[in-house]
Amino acid sequence: MSSVPIAAEQEPGSTVTVMEPGTGSGLVRRTVLPGGLRVVTEAMPGLRSAAFGISATTGSRDEDRDHAGSAHFLEHLLFKGTRKRDAMAISALLDSVGADHNAYTGKEHTCYYAKVLDRDLPLAVDVVGDMVADSVLDAGEVETERGVILEEIAMNEDEPADLIDDVFAEHVFADSALGRPILGTNDTIGALTRDRIMEQYRSAYVPGELVVAAAGNLDHDAVVAQVEALFARQSAAAGDARPARPRVGGDPVRAYTGTTLVGRDTEQAHLILGREGLARTDERWYALRVLGSALGGGMSSRLFQEVREKRGLAYAVQAFHSSYAETGAFQIYAGCLPDKIDEVLGVCREELAKAAATGIGGEELERAKGQIKGSWVLGSEGSNSRMGRLTVHELDYPRHFSLDDDLALFDAVTEEDVAEAAADVLNRPEMLAVIGPYEQGRAF
Repeated sequence: MSSVPIAAEQEPGSTVTVMEPGTGSGLVRRTVLPGGLRVVTEAMPGLRSAAFGISATTGSRDEDRDHAGSAHFLEHLLFKGTRKRDAMAISALLDSVGADHNAYTGKEHTCYYAKVLDRDLPLAVDVVGDMVADSVLDAGEVETERGVILEEIAMNEDEPADLIDDVFAEHVFADSALGRPILGTNDTIGALTRDRIMEQYRSAYVPGELVVAAAGNLDHDAVVAQVEALFARQSAAAGDARPARPRVGGDPVRAYTGTTLVGRDTEQAHLILGREGLARTDERWYALRVLGSALGGGMSSRLFQEVREKRGLAYAVQAFHSSYAETGAFQIYAGCLPDKIDEVLGVCREELAKAAATGIGGEELERAKGQIKGSWVLGSEGSNSRMGRLTVHELDYPRHFSLDDDLALFDAVTEEDVAEAAADVLNRPEMLAVIGPYEQGRAF
């Protein structure tokens, strides 16, 4: 329904139907409340569950260098007490109904959520809404969570398979906040004050910068009424503010090429070999996603067959594409014995060169599309994933896509589309990040 306005252009106090049921989705409705808070729901009457989430448009890329990690720090603190409940009461209420509840901070937004039985949705709305709307950010809890986050950073540092993602991003997007780790650093977390975190809470967690999303066996109007009551004070203070516009496009982000190495005495070498990719709204994104699946998306993919099955060079090898508002990165990850890294890289480079020159064959194309569509559907059947889709579409795209829309766009990808995307992206300059027992200056 391309005629449906984005939330920023919808009249406050109004409700629109975003998608009708029968398009691979349930009935999707959106209400924009006075003050700019939006509530979007998908009714799925056949389920016995419901998922509720509140997302802020702020992620780690919105931080300045001195306050890196502040969005994630704030995420931790919102679980630590409101004017109505302390941290134990929050946990006990959600645990008492078997809720699957958590939060995450990404590069471009932060989300708090709970999945519950449909009858317990009002409780989930009350608890999660209270956390976001009325946290106290107790000074003692700030110090406690500072220690927890420093432990989390240390844990990440001890896991090279996880750390390699941060090393690659820091190298490629060195001039941008996209290159900074979501967790922050020991120095920035150690220096963050409660006043600075409170300042971020008061400026970023305002109605126009929040998306409330719910999916499952629910009533839209009931969710709206409860959310409106929870955020009445904030909405009144926001006046005639409108919802934030989707994060689409923006100024170009420089992508650095070449090699970066973190020398570690590890049993395995970990590498990411990449190319500058595409923004998430680029029309070639679907073709590039198919290319990634064909190259390294499953056990029948080229890289899995060549690197693992035929040569036994690595246990894990995969290809994937990370997209942001205005840029992206096409990546191959592999973990191998240190003395095998040059051979692994040789095979990966050879397969990238083949794909850049000739694309993929018809059988590979259909297999890759089938794999994507199958995983797309299977991964979208729960209320939690549907709530996540609503959130992402509100924050990152100019319109909502039904599941049928997505499947049709993958179906429409041709060999020529993949060949054109491969010829462009895979011929771009190489980016390489390595963690392993090597001396600086070593060529790979």
